[in-house]
Amino acid sequence: MDALILLIPLSLLLAGGALAGFLWTMRSGQYEDLDAAAHRILFDDDAPRPRPPHAPPNGRETPP
Repeated sequence: MDALILLIPLSLLLAGGALAGFLWTMRSGQYEDLDAAAHRILFDDDAPRPRPPHAPPNGRETPP
């Protein structure tokens, strides 16, 4: 019985924190557009940026 005195307030505090986090995400617009991420994979990325002329072809720097 002594454990319930600790566990019940702790679980209520944890549930309140989860509810507060959920309400915060709702107000900040996290769930506004659920389909955009699924459709984003279908589109091509932008053209890759050109490498600077002094960059080695494998992308690694060679020691001097």
